[in-house]
Amino acid sequence: MNSIISPCISICKTDPVTGLCYGCARTDKEKKLWKNENTKDEWKINNLKEIQTKMSGWQLETFKESYKHKTDHGISLFKKKNLEQK
Repeated sequence: MNSIISPCISICKTDPVTGLCYGCARTDKEKKLWKNENTKDEWKINNLKEIQTKMSGWQLETFKESYKHKTDHGISLFKKKNLEQK
């Protein structure tokens, strides 16, 4: 099991202009590297810092809050809200 939690916050839509995910600001290549069992934690830690430099304003604040909730509770705020509505 990976010790670094994926930055996916369940807002999985890719911007057609930049190629970045609206939720986590990762490229498809970065997403694949996160899923690869051979990817080192050091790369993941650096990638977490790097993706946050691609965000600003409300997107960055939303990401930080959602990612913290995911690391603290094991579920993204988006998924939590969807479960509560069911």
